Amino acid sequence: MHSLFPSKLGKQRSNSILSGRFASRQRGRGLDFEESRPYTIGDDIRNIDWKVTAKTGTTHTKVFTEEKEKPAFIFVDQSPTMGFGSQQKTKSVTAAQLAAIAAYKVLKSGDRVGGMVYTGNGYELVTPKRDRRNILHFFQKIVEANNQIYQPHDFDFSESLKTIVSKLHNVVTHDFMVVFISDFYRYDPKVLESLCEIAEHNDLLLLKVQDPMEVELPHQKLTLGDGQKQIQIDGRKKNLPPQLKADFEQNFKQFETELAKYNIPIYPISTVGKVEDQLLEHFNPALRK
Repeated sequence: MHSLFPSKLGKQRSNSILSGRFASRQRGRGLDFEESRPYTIGDDIRNIDWKVTAKTGTTHTKVFTEEKEKPAFIFVDQSPTMGFGSQQKTKSVTAAQLAAIAAYKVLKSGDRVGGMVYTGNGYELVTPKRDRRNILHFFQKIVEANNQIYQPHDFDFSESLKTIVSKLHNVVTHDFMVVFISDFYRYDPKVLESLCEIAEHNDLLLLKVQDPMEVELPHQKLTLGDGQKQIQIDGRKKNLPPQLKADFEQNFKQFETELAKYNIPIYPISTVGKVEDQLLEHFNPALRK
């Protein structure tokens, strides 16, 4: 997740991106008996539930639950905009923590996990495997990217994403769980189109990392810089902080609404506060297990 975008998805989804293995309902032989229901034309006659049929006088068939592998792929944004943080930690560090939690959760469930670390002017790809060493290699790539995050270079997130998606098709084929961790600092049609392309044959979930200062400007004078240029902003002006907050919330809401059309959920994660607690709020009760 055309003219511009793919059609609305109808794929089965789990209760939570981090809930573990994915179960699929099937008519036929499976691992675990789930229920009996009235027989319909096309059902396998080998699965007729004779006891229920005899008791009710109506032909019933058994439904089984089969566990299927759900490999995971974690995209971690470590581009220059992720280097910002006004209080406890930067967005890049928060993104790394999210990636670590997701990776270990998937590995614990027994599925393959890999990922991509995006730097703005390149990327590192780690092929999904059921291997703890593979995850540690993935983490090392995140650390290396984070150490170089303040090296200035020009990049276009939407154009880069388009290129990345074409590369991902060689690894993320279909029926993957894709976790996309980024600040999504620009909401434009190209970004949405690329995300929809990933979601077309996979389950995609977005974790938007944001800093409190991006959401609401403090009521004080500020000097902001990117390492090359500086700008002064007076947050004491009466209308400026509320206006910026309203714009931020409106832009996010519009992006969220567009994503919802293609069944792509997005959850905001703040750089302030424990990442684990924020995930619990979003995915409770799955993460309480």
